[in-house]
Amino acid sequence: MDALKYIAQDSLKKELPQFSIGDTVRVDVKIREGDRERIQAFEGTVIAKKCSGIAETFTVRRVSYGVGVERVFPIHSPNVQDVKVIRRGRVRRSKLYYLRDRVGKAAKVKEQLR
Repeated sequence: MDALKYIAQDSLKKELPQFSIGDTVRVDVKIREGDRERIQAFEGTVIAKKCSGIAETFTVRRVSYGVGVERVFPIHSPNVQDVKVIRRGRVRRSKLYYLRDRVGKAAKVKEQLR
């Protein structure tokens, strides 16, 4: 078990910005098409963060052409190139699953003013 912890600690060295639930983020993801690689951006609202350590994941939701799209990204995956915080959100919940049932302006998260 100590060997697993050692391997996990070694791969936790990736530097990512601090973001929380309700923030709008742009995630740059490596996409492999045949023998070529490209980077694709996925921008949306963080609605959940789960686990901790090496298994930590976060869920990003956006509405594309009227259809809600959610993607779950492992934070320490080599395919996640970069995470940029576009705007900070002000929420009072740890999971924003209720946004799935909302449409239009009701699905927006208020911006946190500093």
